[in-house]
Amino acid sequence: LARQVGVPYIVVFLNKVDQVDDPMMIDLVEEEVRELLEKYEFPGKTTPIVRGSALKALQNPSDEAAIKPIMELIGHLDTYIPEPQREVDKPFLMPVEDVFSIEGRGTVCTGRIERGQVHVNDEVEMVGLGATRKVVVTGIEMFNKSLKEGVAGDNAGLLLRGIKKEEVERGMVLAAGGSVTPHTEFEAQVYALTKEEGGRHKPFFKGYKPQFYIRTTDVTGEVELPAGTEMIMPGDTANLKVTLIIPVALEEKQRFAIREGGRTVGAGAVTKIIK
Repeated sequence: LARQVGVPYIVVFLNKVDQVDDPMMIDLVEEEVRELLEKYEFPGKTTPIVRGSALKALQNPSDEAAIKPIMELIGHLDTYIPEPQREVDKPFLMPVEDVFSIEGRGTVCTGRIERGQVHVNDEVEMVGLGATRKVVVTGIEMFNKSLKEGVAGDNAGLLLRGIKKEEVERGMVLAAGGSVTPHTEFEAQVYALTKEEGGRHKPFFKGYKPQFYIRTTDVTGEVELPAGTEMIMPGDTANLKVTLIIPVALEEKQRFAIREGGRTVGAGAVTKIIK
């Protein structure tokens, strides 16, 4: 799933090593983890794997031996994982994660700015889950501090002029005008998780209607299988056509997860927008 949704780097922490008496057993588990990483196209031979006990470190914060694995883990996070490049040159886009009202000021939308920049008094569009409409950003806050601008990677709250709390909801996106549009039909390449990966135990057929988790929203969609394909088995990768029940902001190469009853059963990426 990490590979499907585009996680570029992984650092592994082998927890509860204090519960194992035989060190060879830990060696065996580490070797299996490295093989699993290689299977899913991560560099298993060079991926940092730290052995430790999170509980021991929590219970004995002054014990250097207990906290050493935690500090080693943090060190690998700093050195092995490069700082992500912020896409500040692209048009602004922020998926809405939460909405609340500030008495006397207006409605605030919070979320992580996915790309671009936004400034106070910029006009942006609310896209998805309804009609697209323009709105003006009258304030930007991050960690209780007012800012003049927000940039890609920031977790920010945007104060919107003339918008009621009921008019905006989680799953919409705030975006630069004309940069993204809502759609209901698309083609996608999808991977169905196996039973061992936490996915379905049985195949799915034409007419399957799971939840598609796109950015910050769950929306129901109906699946149409390729011509000549009767079913998709767990572990299969297939090109499908999906029809959503409501329009959401979509772009080609947009990644999403497929959910069923609150658990993830697949992952995919949009290959073509149809409607």
